[in-house]
Amino acid sequence: MLRAVPRLPRPRSLCRPPQHPSPLPSRGTMAGPKPLVAVGQVTSTPDKEPNFAACSALVREAARRGACLVFLPEGFDYIGRDPAQTLSLAEGLDGDLMGRYARLARDCGVWLSLGGFHERGRDWAATQRIYNCHVLLDPTGRVAAAYRKTHLCDVELEGRVSMKESGFTNRGTEIVPPVSTPAGKLGLSICYDLRFPEISLALRRAGAEILTYPSAFTVTTGSAHWEVLLRARAIESQCYVVAAAQTGRNHEGRASYGHSLVVDPWGTVVAQRGEGPGLCYAEIDLEFLQRVRREIPVQEHRRPDLYGTVGLPAAP
Repeated sequence: MLRAVPRLPRPRSLCRPPQHPSPLPSRGTMAGPKPLVAVGQVTSTPDKEPNFAACSALVREAARRGACLVFLPEGFDYIGRDPAQTLSLAEGLDGDLMGRYARLARDCGVWLSLGGFHERGRDWAATQRIYNCHVLLDPTGRVAAAYRKTHLCDVELEGRVSMKESGFTNRGTEIVPPVSTPAGKLGLSICYDLRFPEISLALRRAGAEILTYPSAFTVTTGSAHWEVLLRARAIESQCYVVAAAQTGRNHEGRASYGHSLVVDPWGTVVAQRGEGPGLCYAEIDLEFLQRVRREIPVQEHRRPDLYGTVGLPAAP
């Protein structure tokens, strides 16, 4: 059991320093260590076994370093070459692969954010379509939450990127309430959800302190939009944002951008992996988060009585 392994020094040096220095509110002064989270970056292929070996090695390393919560990216289980292979490899949440991750969570005594599991849902027999499911496991291996991606990525960039996730994936039908973890209240999203601020603001209203965007951005869209979107979601919601990413050549027809990162509620990148498989780490400072929200109380200043009413007569 890894709980018995002596904890190594906290790996602040494994994270890049903030890329955008800016005047910050002073950090929290709460005594004692703050919760440490680990963000995993992998290169999934269509072969599940080496994918699991790579992910489990990162989880065990993060547990040895003292992380309480480990994030893995969309497609951590596999990335298929085409829709037919993607569908053929999918499993249910009660299948063998999720059982192995449940045992891994128990062995390591950590929470696992498994973002973008190819799930055969209860309607598989009728629809022959899957869900893109973000599964949160607690340290007993229990499924604490399961969010099914609500915004599917149908994108056509002429000559560069062609994706039609809706061709084989069912849309999720609900936003899942934030879940209390040792690092804070966690709001679940997946990849393309990042482009829709409505979901991050809804999670903030529901009490989220950390927003998660496990992803498999392409090189084209990632180099243009990845960091700026993540920082925007952090600033507007005043939450920590954690984004685990696929990196490198997944198969002969696809490459992923990488650059897993953590953004604080001020919008500063406090950890980033760059390219290649591995981990980055960040401490979650909820005292700092509360100070940011107190000093710029945007949640109190919002005008829901106006939004969605452009061009309509004012309410009496």
